[in-house]
Amino acid sequence: MKLNQKAYENAKKLIRDGKVERDSRDDWSEHAPSAKELSEYLDAHGEGEYSRWFLGVDEDESGTKSRYKFPFSDLRKVHRCAVISGESRASQYDHDEIREALGDLLKRIDEE
Repeated sequence: MKLNQKAYENAKKLIRDGKVERDSRDDWSEHAPSAKELSEYLDAHGEGEYSRWFLGVDEDESGTKSRYKFPFSDLRKVHRCAVISGESRASQYDHDEIREALGDLLKRIDEE
């Protein structure tokens, strides 16, 4: 698993532009895009655009949806709850580069 630099840059830009949902830690299960929404987005925009919403890339996976991990948004705004959830999960599985990026995003969100 490696950090998707393109997605990290996208997240930082969204935060700078104020496209952030400052929701509570446990809200991600309600705010996360559904499998149907993700499929529709992928079909409409292609893999390159789809990948910009996930901080992790699993290069051992061949399918687009299984390749991209650690979502941070609802495909429109960065969600604080997604960042917190992802940071915890990245730490649990020793994905240090992704955990550090998510920690940085959380700091940027909380500073705004």
